[in-house]
This record gives sequence, structure tokens and C-alpha cells, in this order.
Amino acid sequence: MLKDRLVELNAIKFGKFTLTSGKESDYYVDIKIAATDPRFLDEVSTELSRKVNAKVIAGVELGAVPLIVATALKSGLPYVIIRKEEHLHGTKSPMIGNVKHGEKVDVIEDVVTTGNSVLRAVKMLRDMGAIVNRAVCVVDREEGGAQLLRQNGIELIPLVRISEVKGK
Repeated sequence: MLKDRLVELNAIKFGKFTLTSGKESDYYVDIKIAATDPRFLDEVSTELSRKVNAKVIAGVELGAVPLIVATALKSGLPYVIIRKEEHLHGTKSPMIGNVKHGEKVDVIEDVVTTGNSVLRAVKMLRDMGAIVNRAVCVVDREEGGAQLLRQNGIELIPLVRISEVKGK
């Protein structure tokens, strides 16, 4: 099971951590380290591809990149990488990949805490004319992200909820 593999791979660490959101936490979910294991990446991309129902998948650099690439290879779907920061050289595009106006896109994320990163990505995709109403994440920390996304017309579909892992 995916939650067991996360524990085996030490992708859930306990201690004092500052999250991307700025919140303090006594645990950290590190999907990036788990994604360096080919077996885990194969397993998680299989699960993600089963949940996706759009024509394109998208994710925010850095954590979602191995997930969307592996999922694209499994599903045959094209993907879009959304930059975290403004790109000041080359095309200066906020994303890598193509999204057509009216095209359905599912966002893939490694970990959702507040939901702000996913919401930013969705807004950017919607501004490009994409239809985005679903996000699939590996782990939902269950700290309000699903509610924020729901308020903005986005269904969050987690593969694992942190309560399933911490409750072990």
C-alpha cells in the first residue's frame, strides 16, 4: 500500500519543520525523496493515472515534476510544468507545456497543506483558458487545503490522508 511505502522510504519525518506555507509542524512529508525510488514512482504514477480524468495534467515545480512526468508516461497524457517564480530569461513563460483554450486539466501535487500552491496553479491555468476543477495529490495533510480548494470549485482527490499514516 502507498501509505506503507511512504513510511518504509522515510518520506514522513518527525521533528520540527517549517512548511512552504510558513506553518510550523512536528512532521514533514517528503514525497520528493520517495519519488527518487523507482518502485515508489512507478506505484504512485499508476495510482495517479487512475485518478486523472482530464486531457492534460499539470503540476508545480519541483515536487510535482517527477509525479507528472511518470504519470504522463503511464497515461500517455501531455503535461504542463508550472513555475513557482517568474522566469526572467528565454520566453519568460510562467509554464512549460501547452494548454488549449477550453481544455480540461487536472493538477497533480505531492502534498497539500493549505491548498494555496494548487490554487495558484489552477488560477494560472484558468487564466490561460483551461477548465480546471480537480486536483489529485499524493498526501493531504488535512489542514484546510481541501476546503479552500472546494470553495474555489476544485475537488481534491488524495491518494493518502495523513490521518491514515499517523494513525498507524
